[in-house]
Amino acid sequence: MKHDCSHDYFAKAKEVIPGGVNSPVRAFKSVGCDPLFIERAEGSRIYDADHQSYIDYVGSWGPMILGHCHPEVVRAIQDAAVNGASFGAPTYKEIELAEMVCEAYPNIEKVRMVSSGTEATMSAIRLARGCTGRDKILKFDGCYHGHADSLLVKAGSGAATFGVPTSPGIPADFAKYTLTATYNDLDEVKSMVAANKNEIACIILEPIAGNMGCVPPQPGFLEGLRELCTAEGIVLIIDEVMTGFRVAFGGAQERFNVRGDLVCLGKIIGGGLPVGAFGGKKELMDQLSPEGGIYQAGTLSGNPLAMSAGIATLKLLKQEGFYEQIEEKSAYLEAGLRQAASKSAIPTCLQRVGGMFCTYFCEGPVNNFSDASKSDTEAFSRYFRTMLDSGINMAPSQFEAGFMSVAHTKQDLDQTIEAAEKAFALL
Repeated sequence: MKHDCSHDYFAKAKEVIPGGVNSPVRAFKSVGCDPLFIERAEGSRIYDADHQSYIDYVGSWGPMILGHCHPEVVRAIQDAAVNGASFGAPTYKEIELAEMVCEAYPNIEKVRMVSSGTEATMSAIRLARGCTGRDKILKFDGCYHGHADSLLVKAGSGAATFGVPTSPGIPADFAKYTLTATYNDLDEVKSMVAANKNEIACIILEPIAGNMGCVPPQPGFLEGLRELCTAEGIVLIIDEVMTGFRVAFGGAQERFNVRGDLVCLGKIIGGGLPVGAFGGKKELMDQLSPEGGIYQAGTLSGNPLAMSAGIATLKLLKQEGFYEQIEEKSAYLEAGLRQAASKSAIPTCLQRVGGMFCTYFCEGPVNNFSDASKSDTEAFSRYFRTMLDSGINMAPSQFEAGFMSVAHTKQDLDQTIEAAEKAFALL
């Protein structure tokens, strides 16, 4: 396929935007081609500046679980926009969405709205430090929690794609307070906690690691972290920015029946508009300003357009049978991709949890970032380009999950499987 307009736009963008993009993973640098510039989207498809159509499994990196431009979500945004795009003042919609979040997550008694996932995780960590009086945090290799200074240490997502797990510009004094452990290795975590007795404020993790592909927690891992944090007075922060309302209405915590002290949310609760949130029990959340002394603020927090889109989205997700549809479609695609990959001599491993999935170009299973890093990224790049030429839009990185929407049809899935068979045959 020719992408003349996208190519020209990218050249022009590089003159006024660093790298030509406003988020590094959009650059397509790791897959050896220029990014698509998108003009519109509808249902399961996106349309680029050259008027070419693609079946989309990026879904704006997860939130488009209903598909693009669901009419009820669009109508909610339009109705809200008529009354004003931003007030910098409270609205009733903030209460309505907060109540819906608390209903879905029994461990969230109060929630603070913010404008991004990075804001949510950064603020949750500040709250944990303030509540415990401790400075250190513990995260996991390959887990990405946004680009706050203390979290860009052995991070996944775009940081992994570009081979910069610790970004320049982060003072060593900041990074020294961040401990990193191996995902799914509970013994290692216990050893690190013992070596830093009474110094760790929080453990933060993705309950399903979606920024090194799609890595589910091994049996006992989340349960072990919960027990350890309770015993040691450590705040357990579960980052559900990606998994919240995605793998179940109550997120991964409902799916695995393990609850965090603080929970970070984003993406879906804004219906695709910029939004994030963090919440937990009252005794923690009431220590935030203006109730308590731990400061956190945001002029655009609780934006009425985002709140309206989120309310409309969550109402649709609550409909009976919604997640069964996602599971059925995802399982069908998984079976087809496995069959396609089996005909190739290149080792592959497909992992899926609900509507999240990833095909690794290595032997499986993939249980942590070290395993994921063994993937043949050059083979993935060739696979990606062939799929794109066949009209299939996937994440332009081996270290990102794909996402299913309820708008994907059986015809979409069959077309995707057919494209994968062609791609694997060419490999």
